[in-house]
Amino acid sequence: MTREPPGGAGDGSAEVPYMSLLNLPLSSDLDRIAEQMHALAQAQLRLQGLLEAVLSITGELELPAVLRRIVRTAMDLSGARYGALGVLDEEGEFLAEFVPLGLNSQELANLSGVELPRGRGLLGHLIHHPEPLRVAEIADHPQSAGFPPGHPPMHSLLGVAISVRGRVYGNIYLCDREDGRPFDHHDEGVILALAGTAGVAIENARLYQQERAGAEHFQRLLLPRLLEVSPFEARTIYRPAASPGHLGGDWYDAVKLPDGSCSAIIGDVVGHDLNAAAAMSQIRGMLRALSFGESTSPSYALTGLDRIAHMTDERLFTTACVARFEPAGEGGWTLRWSNAGHPPPLLVLPDATTRYLDAEPGLPLGVDPDAARPDHTCALPGGSTVVFYTDGLVERRDEPLDRGLEALATTVARHAGGSLDQLRDALVADRPGDGHDDMAVLLLRTPEHP
Repeated sequence: MTREPPGGAGDGSAEVPYMSLLNLPLSSDLDRIAEQMHALAQAQLRLQGLLEAVLSITGELELPAVLRRIVRTAMDLSGARYGALGVLDEEGEFLAEFVPLGLNSQELANLSGVELPRGRGLLGHLIHHPEPLRVAEIADHPQSAGFPPGHPPMHSLLGVAISVRGRVYGNIYLCDREDGRPFDHHDEGVILALAGTAGVAIENARLYQQERAGAEHFQRLLLPRLLEVSPFEARTIYRPAASPGHLGGDWYDAVKLPDGSCSAIIGDVVGHDLNAAAAMSQIRGMLRALSFGESTSPSYALTGLDRIAHMTDERLFTTACVARFEPAGEGGWTLRWSNAGHPPPLLVLPDATTRYLDAEPGLPLGVDPDAARPDHTCALPGGSTVVFYTDGLVERRDEPLDRGLEALATTVARHAGGSLDQLRDALVADRPGDGHDDMAVLLLRTPEHP
């Protein structure tokens, strides 16, 4: 008796491949699966982009930069050509600020002189109805108010409200996708998620501003009110560091003495906290008192301060420079100064010549109370200016200090012929430092005649 080979007609196994083919999905099913896979990939890309956007926005603390970052991120996530963020006024009725992005130079020029939107038309509709708004053709919407002359044509719109602590802060406006298609529900979902993150980022930036303003106000309360030093001229600058809640130990002081001399002081207690600020206030008061005597030399004042701090166990590391402008007769002045580890003052002569008074700096305060502190002298013609400053004015983390000193001398020389107000404004605008440390500056100009 013979057997049929496996797969023969007797056991029906030859029909299995044919039946399996019948069970495969049709081409329409394959197309649907491909579409679902593509949609899944797109969703994954959107999620990844949203996560990166969250990290980008929440890493910024300056409010203007936060608002621009939100708009730019919304444009990137939705592929929008134009974007803007409108900030509502206190009553929540109109736009108090408007941050537009995406306009090229020609479009900006065409809108020169045109008032920024206040919140009418579709923008006003979104203010009073803060639900997401998608419009395929702006001109066809019954609430559309049109565009002002010179405004570039815009068609599709996606608007989403931003809330901060349960109150509508403003709205994100996006116009015209780069691919020409109207905004869809995917765009709406991503921008809604972004708006939630934006609210947190805006609140963080506002708290940062409040904390920084409070710290700056407290710091300014500790700084001395300059007494009358006429006929000398004096101007001051104080700027806190960019770090939130930053308190510093920088200070300045100037005192007119009974004999016609003028004492100038600049100092910096190391540290950026309440301890440094409190120590600065104490040291400032003691050094003013020690410098007030007519026969007190700058070195004597610094030595006395160092010994008092040592005896009272207030030995915080401090740099300081004390100077005295004394009448020298024949229309000139003598500058005497002693330096305790502080950056050298910058001398500016009436002909705009500049040079640093970089004589031996001596040890900072708080190191050795018995260390010798020499006095240095320099003859000054009338109308000379001396710039006393802390290192926050010239210091950058990524550059050597010499480069900052060179930049400071260049700025001062360029504006030396103007008033002290002009020089002060130039230093604020062109300061070489990177803002990571607070800075104090004292500008003092001698009279033409003693």
